[in-house]
Amino acid sequence: MSFLRTLKEDIKTVKDRDPAAKTLLEILLFYPGLHAIWFHRIAHWFYKKRLFTIARLISHTSRFLTGIEIHPGAKIGKRFFIDHGMGVVIGETAEIGNDVLIYQGVTLGGTGKEKGKRHPTIEDGVVISADATILGPVKIGKNSRVGAGAVVINDVPPNSTVVGVPGKVVKKDGVRIHPLDLHHERLPDPIAEALDKIFQRLDRIENEVKQLSEALKGKENEE
Repeated sequence: MSFLRTLKEDIKTVKDRDPAAKTLLEILLFYPGLHAIWFHRIAHWFYKKRLFTIARLISHTSRFLTGIEIHPGAKIGKRFFIDHGMGVVIGETAEIGNDVLIYQGVTLGGTGKEKGKRHPTIEDGVVISADATILGPVKIGKNSRVGAGAVVINDVPPNSTVVGVPGKVVKKDGVRIHPLDLHHERLPDPIAEALDKIFQRLDRIENEVKQLSEALKGKENEE
């Protein structure tokens, strides 16, 4: 009964999070993220029983059918949703909390061949946007957002937004460090903003030098 309850919860999560989901049949047939999660729940059960070969066979089949690779050892919480999903990779020691949303191309990867915990921990309510990469045993705090294309190699505090390569926190606990729109496809680029400020300052300096040069020429003409 618990397993069936989880399946129903997964379906409801898709319906709640994706406005494109119109009918139950559509959700059951055409959502590879949902299929990958279901495959993983079965594979993870075998993994915990130390039936590693069967677990890897199930996860490999899931990867072939959905384009999403989730290692059977990964721990995934409730109401996890993978939107679109193609190219998502989740490593063996990754831990994902409840109500987490990730988009296509996301990687929760390791940084080497070290043993033990080597993949990220994603806490409750986190949103990870398309093509973001999170590497190593870092922690992404509750209700944080990772911008599209970001590369995160350090811990992210709760209630933060991180963007860029390498990832930089641009909002924390509701305080904007940079002007920010929380739509994941329109997150700011702090490097581009810094360069823009530099160019603006250079323009001001050039104008001041030009004005000073004209003033000196005028003074010379008067003499």
